[in-house]
Amino acid sequence: MNGTVEVALRLLIVFAVFLTFPLIVGQTEHKVMAHMQGRLGPMYAGGFHGWAQLIADGVKFAQKEDVVPADADRRVFRLAPAVSLLPYLLVLLAIPLGPGEGAVGQVLDAGLFFVLAVMGVGVLGSLMAGWASANKFSLLGGLRTAAQLLAYELPMLLAAASVAMAAGTVSLPGIVESFQWWWLPWQLVGAVVFFVAGLAELQRPPFDMPVADSEIVFGAYTEYTGLRFALFLLAEYAGIVVLCGLTTVLFLGGWHGPWGADGLGWLWTLLKTAVLAFVVIWLRVTYPRLREDQLQKLSWTVLVPLALAQIALTGIVKVVIS
Repeated sequence: MNGTVEVALRLLIVFAVFLTFPLIVGQTEHKVMAHMQGRLGPMYAGGFHGWAQLIADGVKFAQKEDVVPADADRRVFRLAPAVSLLPYLLVLLAIPLGPGEGAVGQVLDAGLFFVLAVMGVGVLGSLMAGWASANKFSLLGGLRTAAQLLAYELPMLLAAASVAMAAGTVSLPGIVESFQWWWLPWQLVGAVVFFVAGLAELQRPPFDMPVADSEIVFGAYTEYTGLRFALFLLAEYAGIVVLCGLTTVLFLGGWHGPWGADGLGWLWTLLKTAVLAFVVIWLRVTYPRLREDQLQKLSWTVLVPLALAQIALTGIVKVVIS
């Protein structure tokens, strides 16, 4: 019974994190963009520093009419938001916050394979939404999402394979335990490739061509309103949390801190994840959207060769060390 209670408690904590952290990232994005771009609206809702902006957005989405197009495939149309959101909840179960089994929802021997495979499932939500909407612009957005996933999944997998080779394991806690600080310059290229490819898979600016409002309104989500549309936005913010958490675990040492305070390992993990989330928002504010041809060219002519070079470097270093 004690084991069952422990597992239930850990799952409850993961679920609470899943519900709160994406909302925190969304609220932070409002504030950071307001400061960087001089936006006044997000700074006034509720009074002090616009603390109620996120609440106002939630009320707005809840009040909107839930519309389903007449020619849409209703079952697929209604299921698509959940398919986009739930994979990130499953991935959070395998990301360790600190040392020991109590700091992770479920320890998996092949945790790296699990998280990368499950993250790829999220694209099905966009494809389902685009196809079921009975809208040619939505379908075009869904196909662009699939093409983008195919292009950026390969460099992301290769970069993750590099750090798994270095650690000699595909277990996420095992990778963190094997981490050494001198890995930072050695695995830097792989970290950049992994992070950039992850942004592209999340369709975050400057890789948001599938939802380009100037071309195809809002891509696969054009016909969605109210809370169903809000679920797609929540999936995006949950994806940011997952991507930053994985980058922290794989390339930044996870719970290891510069002063060796493993007792506060969970704090180091959260701090590194928060810094990376800020970088994600910063990139959105700073860079313009890429064209579709530029987006594909970046993957196949820049990221894939860099990821392959990182794997070759990892192999050489491992041979020299051994």
